[in-house]
Amino acid sequence: MKQVERYFLELKLPIENKVVFNKPQNLKITLDVDDDFKINKFFYKIIGKDHYWKDRLIWTDKQWINYVKNPNLETWVLKYNDELIGYYEKENHIKDNEVELINMGILKEYRGNKYGKLILEHLINDCLLKKYNRVWVHTCSLDHKYALKNYLARDFKIFKKEKINYVA
Repeated sequence: MKQVERYFLELKLPIENKVVFNKPQNLKITLDVDDDFKINKFFYKIIGKDHYWKDRLIWTDKQWINYVKNPNLETWVLKYNDELIGYYEKENHIKDNEVELINMGILKEYRGNKYGKLILEHLINDCLLKKYNRVWVHTCSLDHKYALKNYLARDFKIFKKEKINYVA
């Protein structure tokens, strides 16, 4: 049993300071329009291994397919040329005019290159363009050591904090 700090953060939109989204050449962030569950499953397993993501490890392919078929779920993939680098999943809560960032991560061999910042800024810009009122996420002390700092640096505010016991 491990004690974990969990943080719930939000960014209320629109924001005063425009987020500058500068994507380096040869990098692309694309929406997975094919709803290919294998992309989500791959990133969840590989990135999640370092951060104790395990809820979905027992999912069958049918459960993964049902998950990505959610019409409000979007999976965005970061690539360098055709190499996979990272991703994020967001769920649009249309009724509340807000977005939940469900998962976000960078493959281990690409960490340390500010790609987490890049895809978070992409998410914020996408939400601004679509005129959402709020983006929220939860992170914890098991996530990447800079995850919380990344959200705070993009003006997310902590609205709830808790300690939970986690079986690692």
